Amino acid sequence: MFSRTARQLSKQTCTIRNARFNSSSTRKTTQLKNMLQSNELEFLMEAHSGLSAKIVEEAGFKGIWGSGLSISASLGVRDSNEASWTQVLDVCEYMSDASTLPILLDADTGYGNFNNARRLVKKLEERGVAGACMEDKLFPKTNSLLDGRAQPLADVEEFALKIKACKDTQRDPDFCIVARVEAFIAGWGLEEALKRSHAYADAGADAILMHSKLKEPSEIKAFLDAWDDKIPVVIVPTNYYTTPTNEFRDWGVSTVIWANHNVRASIDAIQKTTNTIFKEQSLESIEPNVVTVKEIFRLQNDTELVEAEKVYLPQN
Repeated sequence: MFSRTARQLSKQTCTIRNARFNSSSTRKTTQLKNMLQSNELEFLMEAHSGLSAKIVEEAGFKGIWGSGLSISASLGVRDSNEASWTQVLDVCEYMSDASTLPILLDADTGYGNFNNARRLVKKLEERGVAGACMEDKLFPKTNSLLDGRAQPLADVEEFALKIKACKDTQRDPDFCIVARVEAFIAGWGLEEALKRSHAYADAGADAILMHSKLKEPSEIKAFLDAWDDKIPVVIVPTNYYTTPTNEFRDWGVSTVIWANHNVRASIDAIQKTTNTIFKEQSLESIEPNVVTVKEIFRLQNDTELVEAEKVYLPQN
């Protein structure tokens, strides 16, 4: 009845499976934990969609930062928990499906109290997300880089117990919870930053993300000088971007997050392209400067569908 033999079908099916699972057999969670615990400085690059996640992987990065700012911006809402956690979860699922890289999600405050946070962990694990970074502020959160906004912090014990709830809930032992300490953002000093970091480490956090909005890294350097390396430290040098990366290595930073540059670059490109087309009422000057439609098809892995159709659709 069929024109192809069972052996041919089996071979084609195996080819499709191998293409789908051609990454390292190491679990994404384990990949992220290894990055956090590495003796080398590691990097996470921002993504906010399945397409941007694919581009990050092709660039050679080993991990993805699921930026809350970038995801909310891509949805056209503010970074103030206006996008629900289930909407963010949907974006994460597309990102996880599009890339073999581990994703550390910027999970804001965990979208509520310990109960909301631990449910989020369950759902992230189901979607193949490798970890969640939660900040010790109040829900709904305010973006840390907004000037002149109040940045009230959560109670230390309450947030530490939220971390414990997440760690007690996770099923994969390598799923990572990163505790983001906002003491400097809220105007507190080094003593508060250290107190909170020790409490969160004791609660089971896999790493500390120490944040600062100063234009130079003095707060970060002071923290690292005083920190006892109890758990790894992650930084986000968006504001102090002129600091040489080798300094971060010298200070003992575990991981650097490039936090929002893909969404910012895409906004710039879209604005320029849209404005040019509007003014010129033509595509002539645009086409040479944008990717081809074929490149979109490539990023979408259209060739896999072509091969799958040979296996799973009747052939005339």
